[in-house]
Amino acid sequence: MELTMSSQRSGKKAMRNEPLFYEERKKIHGVWLTPTAWDYIKAVGDKEGISASEVVERWAREHIGKDSDTPLPR
Repeated sequence: MELTMSSQRSGKKAMRNEPLFYEERKKIHGVWLTPTAWDYIKAVGDKEGISASEVVERWAREHIGKDSDTPLPR
């Protein structure tokens, strides 16, 4: 699986409690993964210069949310 991502911030400075890349702040969620899956996520993050959290965020937005037939509950 090849994920191509950019870690550019567009000149933005990270501010506490302010969203940096998206229109909403991130919240803590728990996910159970195998050690192998976690190692893949960390390796992609290290290669791209982003966190494991951002790898998962971008993957979900690009691969699940993009053309999903299932609307998000609001």
